[in-house]
Amino acid sequence: MKAEQRATEEAPGKQSALVRPRRMRPHNADVVRRARLYADGRTLVVRDRRSRERRYPVGAGGINRAVFVPPDASDAWETVSRRPAERWGVLVFENVDGRAVLTVPLAEWLPEAGVVGILDLKPAKCLDRTGLRELANALGIPVEEKPRLTSGAPEQPETGSSRAADRAVHRELPRWHNWVRGIGAFGWLIALVVAFAADVDWCLPIAAGALFALPAADSVVRVGAWSRNRRDGERLAEAMVITPDPAPGEGATPRFTHTASVRVLPGDVVLIDTVGRERWLGREGANGVARLVRIVSRRDRQPLGVEFRDRRGEVRALLPWRHWFAGPQGLKRWEDTVSALSVSVADEEMRNSRQPTGATKPWWNGHPLAADARVMSPLPAKEARAETSWHSSVIGGNELLLVPLFSLVLLAGLFGDTVTARLAGLFSALTIVAEWGPAATRSLFSRFYYDKPNENA
Repeated sequence: MKAEQRATEEAPGKQSALVRPRRMRPHNADVVRRARLYADGRTLVVRDRRSRERRYPVGAGGINRAVFVPPDASDAWETVSRRPAERWGVLVFENVDGRAVLTVPLAEWLPEAGVVGILDLKPAKCLDRTGLRELANALGIPVEEKPRLTSGAPEQPETGSSRAADRAVHRELPRWHNWVRGIGAFGWLIALVVAFAADVDWCLPIAAGALFALPAADSVVRVGAWSRNRRDGERLAEAMVITPDPAPGEGATPRFTHTASVRVLPGDVVLIDTVGRERWLGREGANGVARLVRIVSRRDRQPLGVEFRDRRGEVRALLPWRHWFAGPQGLKRWEDTVSALSVSVADEEMRNSRQPTGATKPWWNGHPLAADARVMSPLPAKEARAETSWHSSVIGGNELLLVPLFSLVLLAGLFGDTVTARLAGLFSALTIVAEWGPAATRSLFSRFYYDKPNENA
């Protein structure tokens, strides 16, 4: 059964017209591994993280054309801050009546989104890099460009239908998670007010239990992600794995050497950065990895980095040489990389525009994928902790401080005389442990081992 399911999931990968999602954090790695846009004959297929498919026929009665709506150039800041999924525009698939059937934000389907800036990549070029233009061509769908007349969502013609178009987007967290947390916070406030205002003792454990729902919902998401990633290990185990071999004295951390990797599958190249974010690049089609380019210094011809380029010559990934191939086994790792990818290899001198302005700055300053080189290198301990912190990078805000603080209100009930007070105190204690326990463990592990540079290795 598992073999059949895996074969079904990998079947679209044999086609060149295949679009993969943006890079994701470890708790959303199943999105990158399963979600796809692809053509099945004359049908556009949208597959989600659970391998469920939505199918849209092309032709009479179905999709008739695709309209590319670029972002509002007059207010790029608003687009990036308020609508990050639309930072490179959206592709709208329409029927013969001009009604939107499916909306595809390009930023959701660009594997290197997050390591390339909006100023470094023109929206029209993003159509090619995502593979959406190639997908539309494979389906025989003409692609038109429609300027955005006003800020906000793409303007759609009036058709008399109230049915909203489907959107091919990926949620950072499941919908139920937001509902549970919202109900928990609201329930805690209401139950606490009733308990103290009306002197209703049985509302105290309800308030404490409602607040406990916040870290409990987080734990369910994280444990579920860990379980899914472990199951997916069988699929990734078939890949050729290239791990970093940094030069001695570069301050490589265990987090970097144990987490960062390049995995080569028959149809995909999987890049995992220092904090575990994962992205998949194809090996087929115009946007697939087709060439490796070593960037060498003009002065002494020493390798500086490795670019993964597609068939259009666009750079899709950047690895710093000294952190990946400059160690004792570095040349062997480089040969393994070339052999696994089986693509052409060339050396190019670093262009003057990439020269750092200061002697202490890295060579990749000014490169469009400078952010990629940074996250594919050892990160400073403080930055690595922030990037991997559930509260800092996923939830946001000051929950790690506020939720335990609110729990202290009822924690003294552990030593109370009534069952309700003790139960409220127990829930409060569990809330504090659930919030602080994982965070403290990760912080201590990071400080004393995982993010401690080893200067001798």
